[in-house]
Amino acid sequence: MRLSREAATQADVLRATSKYRLAHHPPMDFEELVRERFSARSYLDRPVEKEKIEAILEAGRLAPSAKNLQPTRVLVAEGAEALSKISKGANLYGAPLALVAVSERDAAWTRPFDGKNFGDIDASIVVSQMMYAAQDLGLRSVWIGYFDPAVMKKELDLDDGEEVSSVLAVGYSSEQTSRNHGNRIAMSEFARRLRRISIS
Repeated sequence: MRLSREAATQADVLRATSKYRLAHHPPMDFEELVRERFSARSYLDRPVEKEKIEAILEAGRLAPSAKNLQPTRVLVAEGAEALSKISKGANLYGAPLALVAVSERDAAWTRPFDGKNFGDIDASIVVSQMMYAAQDLGLRSVWIGYFDPAVMKKELDLDDGEEVSSVLAVGYSSEQTSRNHGNRIAMSEFARRLRRISIS
């Protein structure tokens, strides 16, 4: 079966980014990855390599979504001009790269029982995968939800059905931890097992 030109290009990108990741950054154990990740709020004046950006975006593109509708789009901001637009509505902490997750709400699945729109949930899965991909590549990031939606919508020239779900600031950082790193509730508080109901 021959691949379409677009599919072939995507396959080439996947192979290239995978080879780059393996050659330059041997993959972490997953538990190590999630334990080491923290929200960095200070970044070095060093750009993120194109190959790493492509690998991060690929991780986001492969994210699952409700009913596989894939309603999330990612705007990539690099350079002073593009970053200044984002900075008008959000604090990027000096990061050289901002990935803006935009939800196309009309394209997202809506749960019929209560009308809940899954656009933000789908976008959050995309951002989660990009966040961990960045960590796996030796980068730091911070997930930003504190931003002015009206300013972002205007600066990014979004349509009425589009809204910014979150922003992921990415870059190299000299920080090794954050004030809340590792501060998590106990497992007994986090998870509970449903009791079996005996039927007599």
